[in-house]
Amino acid sequence: MYTLKVKGMTCGHCAQTVTRALEAMPEVERALVDLDRGEVTVEGKADPMMLTRAITEAGYEVADA
Repeated sequence: MYTLKVKGMTCGHCAQTVTRALEAMPEVERALVDLDRGEVTVEGKADPMMLTRAITEAGYEVADA
C-alpha cells in the first residue's frame, strides 16, 4: 500500500480522474482519494514510479513526501 500527496485535486471530478487513472493499472487493486488531505492511498503491488506517472499523465502533480 502506498500513500501519495497529490497537488491540484480540488473537487470530486479531480478525485474521480485520479482514481480512474490509477485503477486502470493492472497492479492497482484500489485507489482511495482523500481530498481534504490531498492524498491518494493505493492498494496493490504497483511500482511507485508508475503510480506517479499515471497521476502526472492525468494532469496532477505528486508532491515530495
